[in-house]
Amino acid sequence: MAVIKSFQAIRFTEKAGELKNLVCPPYDIISEDEREEYLKINENNIIRLELPREGSDPYLKAGKTLKKWLSEKILSTDETPAIYIYEEEFTADGIRRRVKGFTCRIRLEEFSAGVVLPHEETLSKAKTDRFNLMCAAKSNFSAIQSLYFDKENEVFPVIDGLSKGEPDNEVEDGAGVIHRLWIVTDPEKISEISRLMADKKIYIADGHHRYETALFYRKHLAGTGKPVGENHPANYVMMHLVNMENDGLVVFPTHRIVRRLANFNMEKLVKGLKRYFEVTDCENAEQALLDQARDNRKAFVMYAGGKSKLLVLKDVKVMKELLPGKSQTYRNLDVSVLHTLVLERLFNIDKENMANQKNLVYTRDAKKAYSAVDKGEANCAFLMNPTKVSEVAEVSGANEKMPQKSTYFYPKLITGLAMNPLFDK
Repeated sequence: MAVIKSFQAIRFTEKAGELKNLVCPPYDIISEDEREEYLKINENNIIRLELPREGSDPYLKAGKTLKKWLSEKILSTDETPAIYIYEEEFTADGIRRRVKGFTCRIRLEEFSAGVVLPHEETLSKAKTDRFNLMCAAKSNFSAIQSLYFDKENEVFPVIDGLSKGEPDNEVEDGAGVIHRLWIVTDPEKISEISRLMADKKIYIADGHHRYETALFYRKHLAGTGKPVGENHPANYVMMHLVNMENDGLVVFPTHRIVRRLANFNMEKLVKGLKRYFEVTDCENAEQALLDQARDNRKAFVMYAGGKSKLLVLKDVKVMKELLPGKSQTYRNLDVSVLHTLVLERLFNIDKENMANQKNLVYTRDAKKAYSAVDKGEANCAFLMNPTKVSEVAEVSGANEKMPQKSTYFYPKLITGLAMNPLFDK
């Protein structure tokens, strides 16, 4: 069962400055130039903790900065345990949308327990980075974004009713997304939400690295001889939960950039591609992809300089032959087709290579993918259609993991509204 708990979040005080200058996007989408700009505006920005770069040991420095900010009242810990209702209002595809959920602690469960389910593979480097930070700072600075099914629609009316008044915090980020936070301390309402969530399966949408790191951190503490009793905060992780059927949910594609391949030969590549795909030139990559998705065909666009090429899978049966142990949903994913037939078979980029990003990197920005090729920084790039939310649930439910970076849920949760301390009191 899913165990939901309230917690006493660490939050910025007025002494820290304006909230809009203290929060930031997730660490893994921030460039070094952007990081420096955040700190120029306000040296107390959460980026100093979430993406440390200072000193000979940046992680240790982040831990010391956290303690300093707490002692100086730049940050303070809420006096009463709470859950934090969080809404994002934004525009996507020309439509104004809202997504509302709640942030809480959730008890850590091994994936094998079938309570918390992943949907994609993770990258080794990112897990090492997050583990080092967690050991040094003993905190979750950003929440894991997750989804749940609520066919009876019991949970949302409760959290929606608790957030009808003015939010405790509201901030608009640089992308025009409005973030609102309501603090709920009523024990009866918290108990009601916990009871309603108890029978739910939790599907990780964004934050697989942080969840796996939290599991490892708990084992690490136990291995060092430190007691990790039932109520120890390391048994929990900060998570934001949203109904899977929320009509505001948006998933963008994550494109693939292939680089550093020895003896890359376009003519030979196209010949190999034609074994599995219809290969045609295309002018408007985005429209071409949308057209194929509408016809339920498996397709992506390849760019290696010159004209883009639309690749459309000839026969989905080949995926069943190559991946007989996988579910039909997994086999039919565009990313599964690309990784299996192109990256692995034609480029010999195996899963370990992908995990370490040796020959494969990722971007949400199609222009950056094209630019990398044009600048000679990459051999080629593949533009993708987005994965559907329903596919995330089906793959997770089958105890399978998509290739890493298969989804990009938008908008990302902002970092800095609420933080989860893992201090052992």
